[in-house]
Amino acid sequence: MNNLTLDVENEVAVLTINRPKALNALNSETLDELTEVLTEIEGRDDIKVVILTGAGEKSFVAGADISEMINFTAPEARAFGIRASVPFFKLQNMRQVTIAAVNGFALGGGCEISMACDIRIASDNAVFGQPECGLGIIPGFGGTQRLARLVGMGRAKEIIFTCSNIDAAEAYRIGLVNKVVPQAELMDTAKKMASKILRNGSYAVAVAKAAINNGYDMDIKNAVEMEANLFGVVNDTHDKKEGMSAFLEKRKEKNFTDF
Repeated sequence: MNNLTLDVENEVAVLTINRPKALNALNSETLDELTEVLTEIEGRDDIKVVILTGAGEKSFVAGADISEMINFTAPEARAFGIRASVPFFKLQNMRQVTIAAVNGFALGGGCEISMACDIRIASDNAVFGQPECGLGIIPGFGGTQRLARLVGMGRAKEIIFTCSNIDAAEAYRIGLVNKVVPQAELMDTAKKMASKILRNGSYAVAVAKAAINNGYDMDIKNAVEMEANLFGVVNDTHDKKEGMSAFLEKRKEKNFTDF
């Protein structure tokens, strides 16, 4: 891989977008590499949490690569957006939990890729924004859709229409990020959260993720019925028997094996 690095330890993968000279901007090659490595991760039972971050201290992902986009025709721009949707949906829907560890700039495509992750942890120097309208375009990697779902339609419209950047504290206040920490503590905090997730039944966590994602746009009756079906599925697993036995026996250690 030319633009990514992958480090796996103790069932946690740290996936780093590594184009620091371009502030980790997303070009076609990087998007294709993301699709390739996330496809690999999906099939690995030894990875249960993915932490996505950007190389360096200045930028998580500064956006899509404008030098590549400048001469796009309408069909080429549409294809670029669809190209990005493939790895973004993988981050959103893969059975592994995905955590964005956001350092520095998360603008345009950077904000959008963070929103495709399950959880966002921001360093105190993080900056979020969707500056596309100032370039005469609109967000093309899911920004108009995921931002509204996370912070509400009114705030999403304000951010997108005004092209105003927001700092980490404001991102936390409006619900765009889950946590803000000092920059020096960002990766440790993400790894500690990953460790908390790993203490629980990985199959149960994956099914809970699917239930949340699939039920979000359903009406409540059908969503609760879907949840009941999945509740039935997880009740017929080794992990359910182990988890409940450990609770009744007052054991801290649990031998979860399903994934």
